[in-house]
Amino acid sequence: MILGIDPGLANTGWGVIVQRGSLCRPLAYGCISTTADQDLALRLKGIHDRMAAVVERYRPAEVGVESVYFGVNSQSAFATGQARGAALVATAEASLLTGEYTPMQIKQSVVGTGAADKHQVQYMVRAMLELSQDIKPDHASDALAAAICHAHMRRGRMLEERVAAQRADEGRATPRQRRTP
Repeated sequence: MILGIDPGLANTGWGVIVQRGSLCRPLAYGCISTTADQDLALRLKGIHDRMAAVVERYRPAEVGVESVYFGVNSQSAFATGQARGAALVATAEASLLTGEYTPMQIKQSVVGTGAADKHQVQYMVRAMLELSQDIKPDHASDALAAAICHAHMRRGRMLEERVAAQRADEGRATPRQRRTP
């Protein structure tokens, strides 16, 4: 099981998928929301506590999380970074393996282009997970996209590791033991 996280101070999306081979299926998804009238520390504690509850309930083995984009609005990026930190502490407490991905990497993995818009990402997440309706809110869809990206990257890393191990084994074999193409 893989947990995906789309961090945000107002809305932190989360989604849990199950990966079997190259197929991914949704298990659950949702959004942790906080309001601007709350104290910042309480908002961050709420994100942490509710993410810890998601981890406790679904017990994922790994996490794919979107990294913070530092564009024009650095204040927004700072708030997102704080929310991301609160969510990551909850996953770290459960000793989950974590992969961090840029928005462009996630879009590339799910849609095939890093320039995809939100609607294209949502459409492809729905299609890849074979869902009959759009995922609401879109923060949950983005979290599922992060989980799918992690599943794809994880599968790619596993294949690379197998090839490297195979090459290392072939390098240690004597000329007589090596297979010819």
